[in-house]
Amino acid sequence: MIDCDIHNEVPSLQTLVAYLPDFWQDYIAESAFVGPDANDYPAGAAITARPDAKPATGGPAGADIGLLRQQLLDALDIEVGILNCAYRVSSVHHPDLAAALATAVNQWQVEQWLDAEPRLRASIVVASQLPDIAVAEIERWGGHPGFVQVILPVRSHTPYGSRLWDPIYAAATKHDLAVGIHYGGAPGHPSTPSGWPSTYIEEYAGMAQVFQSQVISLITEGAFDRFPTLRVALIEGGFTWMPSLMWRIDKEWKGLRHNIPWVRRPPSDYMREHIRLTTAPLDAPPTQDELAQIIEQMDSDEMLMFGSDYPHWHADEPTAILHSGLDANIVRKIGTENAREFYRL
Repeated sequence: MIDCDIHNEVPSLQTLVAYLPDFWQDYIAESAFVGPDANDYPAGAAITARPDAKPATGGPAGADIGLLRQQLLDALDIEVGILNCAYRVSSVHHPDLAAALATAVNQWQVEQWLDAEPRLRASIVVASQLPDIAVAEIERWGGHPGFVQVILPVRSHTPYGSRLWDPIYAAATKHDLAVGIHYGGAPGHPSTPSGWPSTYIEEYAGMAQVFQSQVISLITEGAFDRFPTLRVALIEGGFTWMPSLMWRIDKEWKGLRHNIPWVRRPPSDYMREHIRLTTAPLDAPPTQDELAQIIEQMDSDEMLMFGSDYPHWHADEPTAILHSGLDANIVRKIGTENAREFYRL
């Protein structure tokens, strides 16, 4: 199997200090900076981590490569696992510090994860506040064989179809990297179209709305027309909402296509060609027939890629979709083939 969503957590800010220039080490010591303020998974929430994933020596779940090998790579016989480090440098308001932290995180990923485990690949962490500094980070690591995508949080200060993000897409496609859009982020505005939620469950369940907004933006604002080889993975946002979004936007495009003449094909065609989704959390109905129907409604068995979301704890069995009675050919595509093609593995 190929696992497209594994989280390697930075143990603490102090872990990164050794990878920072002296100037930023002094800055952190003097300013009392404690790290990014994004809190996508509150430490006390049950879904944050499976109980056995926390290192015995302390630190967050996902910070121990030994446990990762034992509990995931070996246990599920993973051929390739893709790391999506969720250290939210994009929430740091000082863009130069954010850029330095991104470089430190990526160096840490190379030395402590990629060099230590040949089954792993990783996502380039970038400071997306200013696309030019994100591009510099992509150029720094784009030629490294261990990196297969650029990671961005789904919550952004501007929708990802905006031309503001074009430099990032240009750099990613130049190096034949995918762009992963991942659950979470902290751009400073509400996570819902109607204001701030009052509970975590509202924010968590409502994140699917943010994913849908980004898909609509990418297509209608022409990102895939400007970058025909752009590949986008939607990670940890569910997938059962995709068919209804396909139908709705195709319907509106038929009547409003004069609004966006650069979108020459039905929007759902762009989704099938350019977009992939990971399987966890599995927001699917419990029966085999209903799950198969959702995949059929997408009119594609190539859009889904297995992701365990380790060490997050959405279910006792992260491979449930692969043992749900789906057609064996579809299971093979979800478990391995779609990701192998998408990530050029």
